[in-house]
Amino acid sequence: MRLSRYFLPVLKETPADAQIVSHRLMLRAGMIKQSSAGIYSWLPLGFKVLRKIENIVHEEQMRAGHIPMQMPTLQSADLWKESGRYDAYGEEMLRIKDRHDRDMLYTPTAEELITDIFRSNVSSYKDLPLTMYQIQWKFRDEIRPRFGVMRGREFYMKDGYNFDLTKEDALHAYNRHLVSYLRTYERMGLQAIPMRADGGPIGGDYTHEFLVLAETGESEVFYDSAVTDLTFGDREIDYDSVAQCQGVLEEFTSKYARTDETHDEALFNEIPEERRRVARGIEVGQIFYFGTKYSDALGAQVQTTEGEKVSVHMGSHGIGVSRLLGAIIEASHDDKGIIWPEGVTPFHAGIVNLKQGDAEADAACEAIEKALVAAGLEPLYDDRKERAGGKFATMDLIGLPWRITVGPRGLKNGVVELTSRRTGESEELAPEAAVAKLIEIYANHRVVGL
Repeated sequence: MRLSRYFLPVLKETPADAQIVSHRLMLRAGMIKQSSAGIYSWLPLGFKVLRKIENIVHEEQMRAGHIPMQMPTLQSADLWKESGRYDAYGEEMLRIKDRHDRDMLYTPTAEELITDIFRSNVSSYKDLPLTMYQIQWKFRDEIRPRFGVMRGREFYMKDGYNFDLTKEDALHAYNRHLVSYLRTYERMGLQAIPMRADGGPIGGDYTHEFLVLAETGESEVFYDSAVTDLTFGDREIDYDSVAQCQGVLEEFTSKYARTDETHDEALFNEIPEERRRVARGIEVGQIFYFGTKYSDALGAQVQTTEGEKVSVHMGSHGIGVSRLLGAIIEASHDDKGIIWPEGVTPFHAGIVNLKQGDAEADAACEAIEKALVAAGLEPLYDDRKERAGGKFATMDLIGLPWRITVGPRGLKNGVVELTSRRTGESEELAPEAAVAKLIEIYANHRVVGL
């Protein structure tokens, strides 16, 4: 992609209504534009990152054996009345009537709809276990939408639902989701800590939220600092193994880590004082086991080997895909702009031509661009006739992890400059060596395309 042909409406000034870093930088970097309160258009750069995050979520869900599907954004209110949640959910639900005066709602979550799909098609224990998920736009009519995509009214979310014959089977599904979420977040360059949480309007007393530590987090969190030393890494897990998944759950949840709703001061004080931490966290996902709450209400039953009909055990599991984009920026930025982790960067490297129009510099940039594309990477080539300082500022603002700077002076010595956005360190390399180093770097990060 050539920057001269790309739509990247960067702003020099910070909009006055942007209160937190991610909102400010997303607006300044031309990633989003507000349409109305809490509702945004996703411009090309923001949309590209959103798709990178979505694809990682898809890959890790399918790795865990979960089946993708798609449900409608508009639902009939009848199912919600049947479950008893239509009046109980609150004003966050956007209720509307269609032209036939039928009660409809814009999906805030889909437990009722997926349960209806299940009860209409599954009647035997032989079809279990079953987990299906979707990634879909949802709407909650927040009374005070703020902080950009962190607390918007319209948001992009992965929601998954498991159906199991027994509580034990459903808790294995719970653990399987926890493992897949840990893998998902680490691939995005995040440390998301599972913390015991409150079930809220979804229900269920067995639930964990995944929180990214950040000063702008909406939740107060209490934790043992030892949890921040845990990493999932490259280990391979057999998702069908109850013992392996349970082992990961115990490893990542045995240390104290709770949100303010479930905080227990007495348990917290049992931690050695030097390891007690109180901080802020951004919720980026949550997993629930809620038993037969919805299957009882909606008649989702299967026949057992003895011929008895029993309600299935269920859970729901969400990841805030659009919210994750804001959380990554909150966790990874400096005073110059965003610093994208390699796993989710919109472009893998920026190419800056210091003297656009110089035949040798132009040819070198084009050769580097072609070599990176041939290796399966996506560079962004700044081919504008702008001053060098402006080009560097743009690259720093949009946060690509690596920059290759090409100029006549360096080319005379047979080198270009490769710069790390995160550390600011640069080294001079032959153009071919710079390309080879980027290919090696991204070999350690599965390249996710649009």
